[in-house]
Amino acid sequence: MISLIHFLNILLPALYFFSFLIYFYDFMKDEKKFINVERIFLFITLLVHIVYVFVRIIEFDHPPITNVFEIFTIISVAIGFSYFILELVTDIRGTGLFIIIISFIFQLISSLFIQDLIEVKEVLRSNLLGAHVISALLGYAGFTISAVYGFLYLVLYKDIKLNKFGLIFNRLPNLEVLERLSLYSAVIGFITLTIAIIIGVIWLPSAFPNFSYLDPKLIGTSLVWILYAIGIASNIFGRWRGRKLVLLSITGFVVALLSTFLSNFLARSFHSFY
Repeated sequence: MISLIHFLNILLPALYFFSFLIYFYDFMKDEKKFINVERIFLFITLLVHIVYVFVRIIEFDHPPITNVFEIFTIISVAIGFSYFILELVTDIRGTGLFIIIISFIFQLISSLFIQDLIEVKEVLRSNLLGAHVISALLGYAGFTISAVYGFLYLVLYKDIKLNKFGLIFNRLPNLEVLERLSLYSAVIGFITLTIAIIIGVIWLPSAFPNFSYLDPKLIGTSLVWILYAIGIASNIFGRWRGRKLVLLSITGFVVALLSTFLSNFLARSFHSFY
């Protein structure tokens, strides 16, 4: 089993990179023959990744959340899986390379530095903790994809204003579609982060009797949740559209990054046990 884990650990970055190359080639050439190839290969990559995650869980008897490099592999598959579902639902493929490259980078870093940890703190063997962390990572994966679509919206918006109708204009979906994709991704992220928060509220008191609601991680996560709640609610009630909405999405993503960095590396938090 260990040899299989090590083999898949080496294989996964190669699979993600090849997926990126297929999406990149299709973006540059727009050849119809790759329409199904790229989706099938991404599906195979994600299937291999999911097998890898479950094999690690079985072999080491804990969810893969014990250190930052295990978390990176979960982020990688979460981003790839979220995009795959979005592509299936919308049938829009022209943005895949901008998402898959992120999965590749996270998995490459994970593969280079991940360790086989058998002896871990007992709290890290909790399946409820695993569900909490993975739900949160799915939430942040949704926010990441939303921010990417927001950034692409701004790039296309600028090109249109400057009357530049080149490759970006020809290959990307129109502004309305990019805005909708950004919104859908944010909604997916918001729902899964909400699930993570609910699990945390249920599990936290029993796992950490002396925890504080003023914990930096809790404050940061709450702020991110509130920002996206405001953006989604404002869109539903028709107040925020276009650039204002995608700027909020990008702002929420930046706040999420800063919150994660500050709470994990600079501030003292009970979340830093992994």
